[in-house]
Amino acid sequence: MRQIILDTETTGLEWKKGNRIVEIGCVELFKRRPTGNNYHQYIKPDVDFEQGAQEVTGLSLDFLADKPEFAQIAEEFLAFIDGAELIIHNAAFDLGFLDYELSLLGPQYGKITDRCTVIDTLAMARERFPGQRNSLDALCRRLGVDNSHRALHGGLLDAQILGDVYIALTSGQEEIGFGLEDDSGADGAALLAFDTSQLLPRPRVVATASELEAHTARLERLRKKAGHALWDGPKVEEVASA
Repeated sequence: MRQIILDTETTGLEWKKGNRIVEIGCVELFKRRPTGNNYHQYIKPDVDFEQGAQEVTGLSLDFLADKPEFAQIAEEFLAFIDGAELIIHNAAFDLGFLDYELSLLGPQYGKITDRCTVIDTLAMARERFPGQRNSLDALCRRLGVDNSHRALHGGLLDAQILGDVYIALTSGQEEIGFGLEDDSGADGAALLAFDTSQLLPRPRVVATASELEAHTARLERLRKKAGHALWDGPKVEEVASA
């Protein structure tokens, strides 16, 4: 399946206040592997940045002054994503802005979900890590994804990082070769070349001192309640009878 990791940068947080898209970054995956066929475009807005937004992206109106407007790149962008499964972190944000931009061009463009299916990695992360921070940076730390080069938000850079996060969130059979198309041996069995260098690093979870203390206390309560614990070995009378 053709998948596209997508990220946008904007002049502010809400499209309902008239904010616009200033950057789109897309990374194409096929069978969960980057193809190198990416899409990246800076866009000239017709509004100024909200306070704080410019500092987040590092972009300025001067830099964007000679870039195309969304209307000029809409057709090529839609052609690039058409029919793909979009993978977006906090999809409601990006889809809201993209649908708003399309609405300014006319009803004939419809909505992004008329053309693509969508996976929201924020929803996935909240289900897997309930009650925890699930920003892109937080997920990078938790899943061992290197984002040390992310000093500012950027459409293509964030899409590339999100691609690593998505693979880590959904790691499973496909990552160790199941379902891949490879040459077959004489007996028809697939010959899978497993490259361990492709494995993403995994975080090492270590219990804290307070967690170890709580665990020991719980074991002691169980021991007192049962009179004996299996992890203590056989009782003296059991050894004698043996």
